[in-house]
Amino acid sequence: MQITRRATHFRSFKASLLTFFALFIGVNITDIPFFKAVAPTVSAQSALASTINQLFIPADIPTSGDREIDEIIFRAGEQFGVDPRLLHAVTLQESRYKADAESGAGAQGLMQLMPAAAKRFDCADRKDPKQNVAAGARYLRLLLKRFEGNVTLALAAYNAGEGNVDKYAGVPPFPETQKYVKVIVAGYGKSHHPVVTPEEARIAFNLTPAAE
Repeated sequence: MQITRRATHFRSFKASLLTFFALFIGVNITDIPFFKAVAPTVSAQSALASTINQLFIPADIPTSGDREIDEIIFRAGEQFGVDPRLLHAVTLQESRYKADAESGAGAQGLMQLMPAAAKRFDCADRKDPKQNVAAGARYLRLLLKRFEGNVTLALAAYNAGEGNVDKYAGVPPFPETQKYVKVIVAGYGKSHHPVVTPEEARIAFNLTPAAE
């Protein structure tokens, strides 16, 4: 009889140990790397969805051949309400997508900013792609607004200065500027760019996934 009681106590003790072990595993299993990998949290899923959305660039937008530069141009277009396609056309003509490009006149970076323009639009390092493109996009937006969406005049002002466009009441008679405008307008394919808010630009320039 004594033996039976001891066996019963032993089984109870063993069952308690198993229960404790199961609870311990249940509480701590999510800290195990394997389970983190196969059962991502809600925050991880949100981060993944955010990353996918961040990488979205419409197929008809040109590419520089460098994904990082493409994303910088696309985000600058989104942020400042400028069609990324126009930013690509300008960047291609200005620097051939070379972040360290420098002209004989002293312009630098992807969108070839002069020192005065860089200072005007808060670009501390003209050879920093993100800063350079942001400043260039802001400048183009200002010019497009000033010339009521006229791409030709905005480009002429970007190349030769706003004062020269005012002086000649149109594209200045400089061979370089005239060629510059002609090449970019042909590359962009449009002579008018709507002046819209960044939110409106996402729709006007088809910058969001079709599902949105």
